[in-house]
Amino acid sequence: MKPLVCSILFILFSVPIFAQQTDLPHYLTPAEQALYGTYQAPVSPEAIPTPPPGPVRAMAEWEELHGLLLTWTFQPNILRQIVDAAQEEGMVYIVCSDSNSVKSYLSNGGVPLYNIEFMIEPFNSIWSRDYGPWHVYAEDSDSLYVIDWVYNRPRPLDDLIPTAMALRRSLPIYEATVDPYRLVHTGGNFMVDGFGTAFSSKLILNENPGKSEEMINDIVQAYLGINRYIKMDNLPYDVIHHIDMHMKLLDEETLLVGEYPPGVADGPQIEANLNYILENFKTAYGRDFQVVRIPMPPDAFGRYPNTGGDYRTYTNSIIVNRTVIVPTYELQYDTTALRIYREAMPGYNIVGVNCNAIIPSLGAIHCIVKELGARNPVLIAHARILSAADSSAGYPVEARIRSAGGIDSATVYWTADTSLGFSALPMSTAASDSFTAVIPAQPGGRTIHYYIAANAVSGKTATKPPVAPEGHYQFPVEITSGLAAHHPRPAEDFRLAQNYPNPFNPSTVISYQLSGISEVRLAIYNLLGEKIATLVDTRQNAGNHQVQWNGRDQSGKPVSSGVYLYRLEAGGGASSRKMILLR
Repeated sequence: MKPLVCSILFILFSVPIFAQQTDLPHYLTPAEQALYGTYQAPVSPEAIPTPPPGPVRAMAEWEELHGLLLTWTFQPNILRQIVDAAQEEGMVYIVCSDSNSVKSYLSNGGVPLYNIEFMIEPFNSIWSRDYGPWHVYAEDSDSLYVIDWVYNRPRPLDDLIPTAMALRRSLPIYEATVDPYRLVHTGGNFMVDGFGTAFSSKLILNENPGKSEEMINDIVQAYLGINRYIKMDNLPYDVIHHIDMHMKLLDEETLLVGEYPPGVADGPQIEANLNYILENFKTAYGRDFQVVRIPMPPDAFGRYPNTGGDYRTYTNSIIVNRTVIVPTYELQYDTTALRIYREAMPGYNIVGVNCNAIIPSLGAIHCIVKELGARNPVLIAHARILSAADSSAGYPVEARIRSAGGIDSATVYWTADTSLGFSALPMSTAASDSFTAVIPAQPGGRTIHYYIAANAVSGKTATKPPVAPEGHYQFPVEITSGLAAHHPRPAEDFRLAQNYPNPFNPSTVISYQLSGISEVRLAIYNLLGEKIATLVDTRQNAGNHQVQWNGRDQSGKPVSSGVYLYRLEAGGGASSRKMILLR
C-alpha cells in the first residue's frame, strides 16, 4: 500500500467524523474550535521536513500558470463557471470523490472537458486557497518546488492535498510542519509580489504563539524566499482575518484595495493599514505603490458587515494567465467593480461569477482555487516607465530577464500611435540577465506605448506585461522649456509648487507662479498617463495662482486612492509633480 494512502487511512480512523464533511465554512465550526488547541496536523512521508536547498523565489499570482487546483464539494454552480473560464488558460485539476458525476454536471452546463484532470482524493472542504500547494523556483526561474505548511483548520484530509498534487506533477515537496520549522498558516492570508515581499494580517502571529516574529520571518524566508514580510493589523469585522477579502496585488507595484464608505465596518482599519504600507514601504523597484480602490458593496438589504450584512468583496478574484475571474453580487455594484478591473488590468479577459451563494461562508473565488506554477518560466523584472521628458537622448527600457536555460533574445516593442502597430527594438545585454534598449526621442505631448518580449533558449516565451500587446505600458512625454517647443522660453516662465497637503484627503491645493501673461493648462493624470481631470484651461495674468482639487474626475466621481501626476503647461513649457490621495 502506498505511504500516502496509509497516512490517509490512519487519519480517517483517528479524528472525529466531522472532519470528513465537505460543506465546512471558511471559519472554524464550534466542534473544530474545541479540537483546535490539541490538533496535530498530518506529516506526509513523501515530503521533506526541511527548507528547500539554496535561494528560492515564491511565485506571484500573475505569473505564468500551469493551471488551477480546486476541490469539488458544495457550490457546484460556482465551481463549474470557474472551470469553464480557467480551462481556456491552463489545466484544471479537480479534487473529487466521483469524477463521473462531476463530468456529467460540467457537460450538462455546456462546459467542454478538454483541459481537466480529476484527482480522486479524500478531502474535508472547498477552501483550497488555504490548504493548497505553494510554489517556489530555485534561482528565480529554475527548478519548481512545492511548499506546504500546517493548515490553520483541524481538517487533516485537506492538509494532505498539497502532497497529492506534488505527487501528481512529480514535484518535490518541502513541508514546514515539524519543529523548528512548523508554521501554522493559511493561503488567503498570504500575498506575494514575486520579488521577495509578502503581505499578511497579524493572524500569522496570533496562530503561532510559540514563535517570535523573527522566527516566523526566518521560516518564511527559508521556504519561500521572502525577505520583507509586511504584517497589518487584523480587521474587526472580517472574522477570518484573511487579507484576500479586502486586498490584492495586481502586479508587483499595484495594490487593489477594498473601500467602504467613510467610517463604515472595516473601512477605518483598512485605511490605517493602507497608510502604514504607503508610508513605510516601497515596491520592489524602490517606488511608491500604485493604489486602485474598489467598493466593498453592502448586501441585498443595504447592510454592511458591522450591521449583520454579508462580507461582500471584489478583491477576492483569481488571475489565471490572461483571464481574471471576479466575484459578483448585484448589477448596480458589479458594473463599477468590473469597470475598475478592466481599467486597472487592460488586455485581460475579465469574467464575473455570481458569489451570493458562497459569500455567507466568508469566501468567494480566490478562496476556493489555488494556482499551480509553470515549469521553466521566463521571468521579466521591469520597472515600467511612468513619465519622461522630451529628451533628445531617448527613453531607456531596462529589464532583468531570466530562464532556466538562458535567454535567446529580448525585444522592446513601441509606438506613439497604436493604430500603426508596434516597432521592434532588439535589447542588448549588459550582463548575463540584464537587458536594455532605448526608445527614440519623441516630441513633447505624445504618449509612448510599449512592452517587452523575451524568448528563452528552451523555446519558452514571455511578455511584460503578461497580456501584451493587447495590454501594454504607456507613458506621457512631457514638454520641457526650450526643447521640442515651437517658441522656446526660459525655465523662469513659471514655477510649479508641490501640492499641499500631500498626501491628502479629501482635497489639496496646487500653487504656481507665472512670470507673464500665459495660456495655462493644469490637468491631473493617473500613472498610466490617462487624463483624470482638467483644473485650469484659460489665459492668466502674471503672479501667484492657486487651484484646489477635490479628488474627483471630470464627471465629478471620486477617484481611488493612489499616486497621481499634476501637469502644468504654460509659456511653451511644461512641468509635472506627483501627489498621493489617501481615502
